[in-house]
Amino acid sequence: MFLSTNRIFFNLSLAISLLFAGFHVNAASGGAVNLKCEHLVSPIGVDEKHPRLSWQINDSRQGALQSAYTVLLSTDSVQLASGKNLAWNSGKVKSSAILIAYHGSALQPFTRYYWKVRTWDKNGALQNDSKITFFETGMMGINNWTGSWISDGGSINTLKAPYFRKTFNAIKKVHSARAYIAVGGLYELYINGEKIGNHRLDPMYTRFDRRNLYVTYDVTKQLQDGKNAIGVILGNGWYNHQSLAVWNFDRAPWRQRPTFCLDLKITYEDGTTQTIFTDESWKTHSGPIVFNSIYTGEHYDSRQEIPGWNTVNFDDSKWLETSYRAAPSKNIVSQVMVPIRNVEEIVTKSIMKFSDTNYVVDFGRNFSGVSRLKLRGDSGTVVRIAHGERLYKDAVKKGHVDLSNIDVYYRPKDNTDPYQTDIVTLNGKGTVDFMPRFNYKGFQYVEVHSNKPIQLQKEDVTAYFMHSDVEPAGRLSSSNPLIDKLWAATNASYLSNLFGYPTDCPQREKNGWTGDGHFAVETGLFNFDGISVYEKWLGDHRDEQQPNGVLPDIIPTGGWGYGTANGTDWTSTIAIIPWNLYLFYGDSKPLADNYNNIKAYVNYVNKISPTGLTTFGRGDWVPVKSSSSLEYTSSIYFYVDATILSKAAALLGNIKDQQYYSQLAARIRKAINDKYFDKTSCTYGSGVQTELSMALQWNVVPDEYRTKLAENLAKRVAKDRMHIDVGVLGAKAILNALSANGQAETAYKLASQDTYPSWGWWIVNGATTLYENWDINASRDISLNHMMFGEIGGWFFKGLGGINVDEKHPGFKNILLKPNFVAGLNYFTVSHNGPYGNIISSWKREGKNVVYDVTVPANSSADITFPDADNSKVNLNGATINSKLPYHVVAGVYRFNVQY
Repeated sequence: MFLSTNRIFFNLSLAISLLFAGFHVNAASGGAVNLKCEHLVSPIGVDEKHPRLSWQINDSRQGALQSAYTVLLSTDSVQLASGKNLAWNSGKVKSSAILIAYHGSALQPFTRYYWKVRTWDKNGALQNDSKITFFETGMMGINNWTGSWISDGGSINTLKAPYFRKTFNAIKKVHSARAYIAVGGLYELYINGEKIGNHRLDPMYTRFDRRNLYVTYDVTKQLQDGKNAIGVILGNGWYNHQSLAVWNFDRAPWRQRPTFCLDLKITYEDGTTQTIFTDESWKTHSGPIVFNSIYTGEHYDSRQEIPGWNTVNFDDSKWLETSYRAAPSKNIVSQVMVPIRNVEEIVTKSIMKFSDTNYVVDFGRNFSGVSRLKLRGDSGTVVRIAHGERLYKDAVKKGHVDLSNIDVYYRPKDNTDPYQTDIVTLNGKGTVDFMPRFNYKGFQYVEVHSNKPIQLQKEDVTAYFMHSDVEPAGRLSSSNPLIDKLWAATNASYLSNLFGYPTDCPQREKNGWTGDGHFAVETGLFNFDGISVYEKWLGDHRDEQQPNGVLPDIIPTGGWGYGTANGTDWTSTIAIIPWNLYLFYGDSKPLADNYNNIKAYVNYVNKISPTGLTTFGRGDWVPVKSSSSLEYTSSIYFYVDATILSKAAALLGNIKDQQYYSQLAARIRKAINDKYFDKTSCTYGSGVQTELSMALQWNVVPDEYRTKLAENLAKRVAKDRMHIDVGVLGAKAILNALSANGQAETAYKLASQDTYPSWGWWIVNGATTLYENWDINASRDISLNHMMFGEIGGWFFKGLGGINVDEKHPGFKNILLKPNFVAGLNYFTVSHNGPYGNIISSWKREGKNVVYDVTVPANSSADITFPDADNSKVNLNGATINSKLPYHVVAGVYRFNVQY
């Protein structure tokens, strides 16, 4: 469920904290729970030779710790339960690790592996074995495909979507069946008339000529004895982009008519197998989808519907033969990641009837997805369904949908493909239930125009919030409704921009802008379990990287983005995102997978920046009023990249690289400080908010000047009338820079400000998502659902709740708790469900004192730093503790009383 409809508002009592801790199993039982493979629950179609296996420990005792583990794996669940004929036994490993890689004998394709975990507690006592779970391998190599790539006879200019079908006989009693489908474009798969799965917009967008994803389905229940029918519809997606825009999607080097390859592997109860696969025996025909564009809309002529086309008894004698096609690439790998789904149904808030041919629907909030309409009218009635974020306010067009803020980069060649508009032609035979298959949009309002009268009721129109269906990981509640609304709006924008890769906006571009992606990565990871999406996107980075190390600033791309501004402030995603995945999950694989790419990127920037300073970048995009030095901001990100690379080298055991790149980082830092740091006045550059905050956020300032610089930043904010004056780079840095360096009160005042310019200014003006511009009446850069200013959603967890990663013990193995009891709040609670379990940091005021409740999950620990320790007294269970030093606690639930 989407957070705004499934939010948990925290009661600050200790009992509720205990409930949220998730300790619901008797302590005596204990053991491993929440087993995952590749960070997913029971995935099928795994191609990884050494899949990652992870778990949590369910033990509610104080100081609960795993002292040892054993992982057991078998192809037979019964034998696994009895401990016989195991495919892998890790042996008893004395370790508290809960994330390991499989290192048994080579895994076989198309095989289900059952596994469980045995653990020992802190006293060395054996705990209960975990429940048995499984993962299932997939193709594990292109040579294991049987089917060929096929398509119809269309060209890249053919508008109608192709339909395909094939019948076959299940010759015996079916034990199990798996469908493996790879597609250039998008698809929907049917067996015996039933749509398979609830995914939307599969497969995920990649650089199609370098990597294609296939999806695996368990279709055992859909098969029937005897004759069966398979149906496939193909959509264009990003593979055959027919709409024109400034990003040149239509010129992508891979562009072709949609194509697919399918293997349906059936295992019968007697152990024999059969594979149904794509070849020239399949039949094809066009249908009612007469046009589809991932960018603009879908056109549907219900008069051309083909009832029963995907069922057994359909007569396909008039359908055409298919033809073979070359595979888009030779790198066809499994899509093992969270899918896109229709996650939430959104009902119509209101409907305005202007005439019997014109209606405007308001859904009450901005989101990404599709509308669904039940339409009735005469045959040939054409209904246009336009989607937008705002309404006209002028007297002539007042109340009608205004697309002018989001259609600015569209370059239509004619009027046949209107922007963010679906077109439905009615058949006069009853209700046409329309929802586009191969498109999504960003919108709050829908305007319906028809060329003949139709009757449209409120109940006839619904919508679906579509996005990568990542599991919520964060919760927040506070005494300030504005903060709660900001958190919800940030999450709404984050999800609206998650479609197998993070995008900038779900309407105007749908682009994987690299800067937007790393600006918001902490917000994403605090609030959602998104590692599978980020790892896929990093694969896109590797596909797009030039031999010299350069990356485009939109990924994936059809070729646009390798310009002169795609520099460090944007394309540092290649380093920043793997590093954050390591910090949040304790998983070094993203760093290992991308190590050579980070290195190539840093080497390129180093080559063009011999002094250690670089102007390779885009700068502090969309500032309020003050500009920052491009050389300064880009050089800081160069320093960040070199620092991450040196740390990754040390982690992966590459000592020579660690020494070289740590020295490079030191040289860059020195060059920045030599040119831009004024020690006398303790300021950077021209002294604007972005320049001061970035030096603090990214540890450029020498340690002895840190406190003074933070004080000067707070003074600068006060000079700016306690409002932000930053663009995207400053928005990433300023709140963290203040709250982490003794200026949390100023940070909170900025975060909770509700007059222009501020995040809250959007909210009080009706925003339910984050905007692209501080000025809501700006003439450009005015998408109303943008993620580039989204760091605030992560800052709530860090700057107010105080939940921070510990680089020395990543994955929240040890939590650095540094709450800030700011004056403007009476209570504040956040939780983060990390690799070890649910972390809770909750504080409330009781008179002049603060009660601070903490939950530390089993098998982890925390170091708590209390704010204003010199002027406070901290008690735990009636005893005074030394609050001037970080206070170390083991797993458990704690209540601290802080007296001022």
